[in-house]
Amino acid sequence: MLRKIVQVGNPVLRQKCTPVTRFDGELCTLLDDMKETLIDAKGAGLAAPQVGVPVRAVVVNVDEGYFEFINPIFVWQKGEQYGAEGCLSVKGKAGNVLRPSKVKIIFQDRAGDKYSLVARDFFARAICHELDHLDGILYTDKADDVRDAED
Repeated sequence: MLRKIVQVGNPVLRQKCTPVTRFDGELCTLLDDMKETLIDAKGAGLAAPQVGVPVRAVVVNVDEGYFEFINPIFVWQKGEQYGAEGCLSVKGKAGNVLRPSKVKIIFQDRAGDKYSLVARDFFARAICHELDHLDGILYTDKADDVRDAED
């Protein structure tokens, strides 16, 4: 089911999200809905607070594939990359943000099993952007220039 993507100004986007503790049908429905919503919106990532649910869950859809990260935590971050970002919750805007070029995270899947993953380049950027949402941070807080996006 498509969910409404909340926009900047909605207080849920500024909340620190709570960890997922129940790995059940409700979580699976949320993740399935987030995937459908992300694909429909043609985005690279979507965090649960962006659909009004303040829990630590994100989905990412990049060249490397589709990923679900529950309760993700950074293990380390290396390097630097500087580039343009936008956000499904900040429509019509873009800005340049400095991010790590390589990250390692640990996370759980929808069944609660634990994994680790190393991501580079745009994949790392997408993970950093989405994990920021879980702490109430928007890319506009880090961008050195927010401007109208070019279509």
